[in-house]
Amino acid sequence: MMQEVNPKETTRAYAFGMWMKAPMPMVTLFRTLDVTRLRRISRRRGLKFNMLMCWCIGKAASQVKEFYLLPVGDRLMRFDTISVNTIVANSCGEVSSCDIPFSADLKAFNDDYMQLTRQVAETCENHDIADSMVIGTSALARYDIDGAVGMYSGGFNNPFMIWGRYRTRWLRTRLTVSFQFHHTQMDGAHAARFLTLLQHEISAL
Repeated sequence: MMQEVNPKETTRAYAFGMWMKAPMPMVTLFRTLDVTRLRRISRRRGLKFNMLMCWCIGKAASQVKEFYLLPVGDRLMRFDTISVNTIVANSCGEVSSCDIPFSADLKAFNDDYMQLTRQVAETCENHDIADSMVIGTSALARYDIDGAVGMYSGGFNNPFMIWGRYRTRWLRTRLTVSFQFHHTQMDGAHAARFLTLLQHEISAL
């Protein structure tokens, strides 16, 4: 569920006044994560690496209260739930968008991930969750990239993460990610804390 809130009654009041009318209100941070444990679990348990990344993203985001607020149009909305979006290669030879509801239960999240991405791939129809705060992701897993900055369309203010191929050296596997967010939703310190929590969730999985 989502509901409109008065920005003046939230901790984002100053940011709402400063950044809602800004021509480019998005900020992007980069971080290189140690995903050695994620890769090992993916291989040993037969779980998709991308699914594990999406679950860790949701787990980290659920601990940062700013993720539950999002500017939508000219309003500030509060959400009860978080979802993680993934891009799916579909049977039409194109790509489709798939929102996965976040669950702290990894098995439940994996079940939803597998069922929904299969459905989207087969039908070539996007699966959108309108009443959840959605974190977008794009995994360019076949390609070596050093970073990417997302596009600001003016219509979608959701946070967004992009990554390419992970790199292995000296028995450690590392992955560089970019995280784009609307400055009304959070400040740089909140985003940096989220990336720190993401690393913690990956290492603790």
